[in-house]
Amino acid sequence: MIEQRVALMVDEVFQPTRCESRFITGSEAVKEAIQRSNITMAIAYPITPQSESMHLVGDLYAEGYIPDYFRGESEFAVMGQVAGAAMGGVRVFTATGGPGTLRAFEMFPCWAGMRLPIVCCFFTRGVNSPLSIQPDTIEMAFLLDTGIIMLHAEGAQDLYDFTLRAFAIAEQTDVHIPVGVFADGFFVTHTREMVTVGPPDVKLPPYDPHRSPVPAMDMEGVPVRHMRDPFVMKSNFISYAAHASWQQEILAAVERSRKYVHEYLGGLLETENEEADILIMAAGTAVSQSREAIQLARAQGIDVGLVKIKCLRPFPTEEIQHLARRARAIVVPEFNRVGWLAREIKSVVEDNSRVVGAPRVFGGMTMPSEMILAQLQACVPATR
Repeated sequence: MIEQRVALMVDEVFQPTRCESRFITGSEAVKEAIQRSNITMAIAYPITPQSESMHLVGDLYAEGYIPDYFRGESEFAVMGQVAGAAMGGVRVFTATGGPGTLRAFEMFPCWAGMRLPIVCCFFTRGVNSPLSIQPDTIEMAFLLDTGIIMLHAEGAQDLYDFTLRAFAIAEQTDVHIPVGVFADGFFVTHTREMVTVGPPDVKLPPYDPHRSPVPAMDMEGVPVRHMRDPFVMKSNFISYAAHASWQQEILAAVERSRKYVHEYLGGLLETENEEADILIMAAGTAVSQSREAIQLARAQGIDVGLVKIKCLRPFPTEEIQHLARRARAIVVPEFNRVGWLAREIKSVVEDNSRVVGAPRVFGGMTMPSEMILAQLQACVPATR
């Protein structure tokens, strides 16, 4: 194994005096994050556009940074094997995307229900027929209510930061649920940008399973705890009560993660010019396209602010309500057909007729900044 110094605090891994800039892809940013994450195991199954990232994580195994790495039989098998590793009390990582996410879908609410602090990267793509491997974020709509914490990276820098810091959020005793780090497939995974990374000879403090709210299982001594006392064998009443209260506890754990998202990511969202009459609220690479549109709008004398939503679960409800209080119009550009982010925002703001759920592109189409500019121009009369 490669020798790395174990950091005493998470922030030591991000030491600004020892950081360096690299021109790398999003997939390579994942490798850089996992190299410093002190994981015990990574399990992979290929699915475009995720394959490259787990290929590179496999290189870390060959280089001696990860004690164990193997390929599962399918996406569903991988998510079950990841769950087994986490139940055994080790820090584990995997990634998936698109149809692979849906093939494994049953395991995500199970991860949350079992209080497993797994970190998984989701690289989004189209999932509908006819077949597409192109960028599309519709799968995120399906995952919103699975009980996992959901972070959405704008670019490779976010992907590096979010992936590495996700372990610190997931493993807090009062949280201890999985974190999904989402990035728009290809737009982020297969393009390069300058990414600031920490020193390679330092890694995160180790995971301590004794801080878990549920005990780690001894997989050598069957029957393991999860199956030893199945309440479904006692009575329907006990089963109903147990499941109902446990689901409430998972939702409460998601809410308790807010303070750690603030501590490790600097908040659930970021803003620029938040007092403007027109606000763009966006997540993922739609934020980058919005930045370009804002420059075009300002050249035409249109004042626009930007709200970058980094965390979708827990959702920044109070922050968005506060920011929306004086906006005359709120434009929500998205890379999916259904407009799930606009729907989320409309559900929490007063007078949601101000929310413009457009433009939307999907199936791999790009979103020219002029499309967003056209929506901003259409909002101008409402600001007079």
